Amino acid sequence: MKKLSKPTDSELEILQILWENSPRTVREVNEILNKKRETGYTTTLKFMQIMFEKGLVSREKSGKTHFYTAEVQEQDIQQALLDRFIDRVFKGSASKLMMQALGRKQASPEELKEMQEILKNLEDENKDKSDGSN
Repeated sequence: MKKLSKPTDSELEILQILWENSPRTVREVNEILNKKRETGYTTTLKFMQIMFEKGLVSREKSGKTHFYTAEVQEQDIQQALLDRFIDRVFKGSASKLMMQALGRKQASPEELKEMQEILKNLEDENKDKSDGSN
């Protein structure tokens, strides 16, 4: 399996645009980026060329125009970035992340119920694995 290239912050911004609606031209991506902060066309072009080289996007030529599409799935990138974050900030401990997050903001009853269901499912999965009934 090919190692997933982790995007920079700027590349992630571009990927989010492409995940929302692809294919897009550099000009279209640049116009959307400029709604948040001013970004030069050539800067956007350079980022997208680098992303193509890294395998994060694909491009197809139609006449003189290149159309770009995300080649990585949003969920895969989210998982890779979250794994890196947990490793770096919480020394690999998902429970430390969860405790920190829960200590910062009051969770709604719905969110607490959802977390309980996730924990129950994880407990069941671990029990199944330890029983050898996977």
